[in-house]
Amino acid sequence: MIPGPVRCAWRSSSVRRCCSIGGRRSPWAVDHLNEAADAGARLVVFPETYVPGYPVWIWRLRPEDDFVLTGAIHRELLANSVDLVADELRPLREAASERGVFVVCGIHEREGEFSRSTLYNTVVLIGPDGAILNRHRKLMPTNPERMVWGQGDASGLRVTPTAIGRIDSLICWENYMPLARFALYADGVEIYVAGTWDEGETWIATMRHIAAEGRCWVVGAGCSLRPLTSRRDSLAGSNCSQIPMSG
Repeated sequence: MIPGPVRCAWRSSSVRRCCSIGGRRSPWAVDHLNEAADAGARLVVFPETYVPGYPVWIWRLRPEDDFVLTGAIHRELLANSVDLVADELRPLREAASERGVFVVCGIHEREGEFSRSTLYNTVVLIGPDGAILNRHRKLMPTNPERMVWGQGDASGLRVTPTAIGRIDSLICWENYMPLARFALYADGVEIYVAGTWDEGETWIATMRHIAAEGRCWVVGAGCSLRPLTSRRDSLAGSNCSQIPMSG
């Protein structure tokens, strides 16, 4: 049972290029968490692969003709992805602990226990003590996303009881999978977080349907992207202004 009103904030600031949150990487996620906490949020939600940003080029560039460019972008993406084993999400965890908020954040997760060469589309739930309470990897990447991410193992399909309610997440088009949704309903989800790169009336209708079907509160968080307009904004030294972006 959710103990009274809970203020939730979701953030979808525009992303110009690959950027992450630790070391030389961008502190955007931490800055936005603090902004939301200042406004009284107890739950802060970031959309699908917010760190370091959705790989929109996979829907635009051609596998053969643009191979050199996509290779350069992928190297930059790999370098900026988050290794949870190496605690590369520490800045965001520490910020959550300092402000005492729950955080749901989409990340590119770099597998850190074996080859370190596989990326996953992952969503993590961070508690107000800074601990990672759950990690869910997208079960089946959609279409060309399979050139970027491996398949998840469903171990994160479990609801986490918290002081503000029972929380869990599905990523983008996983929300169109009836059995994945049912797994959350069966576990008593109360706050259902759906990060996405999708948009439009079909997606909005799906969010409303899930709320009615699951008898739960639904937080749908979408991405916001800008075109790359200069060489300074390019990835790996390659001019990417040719890539039309939307979202």
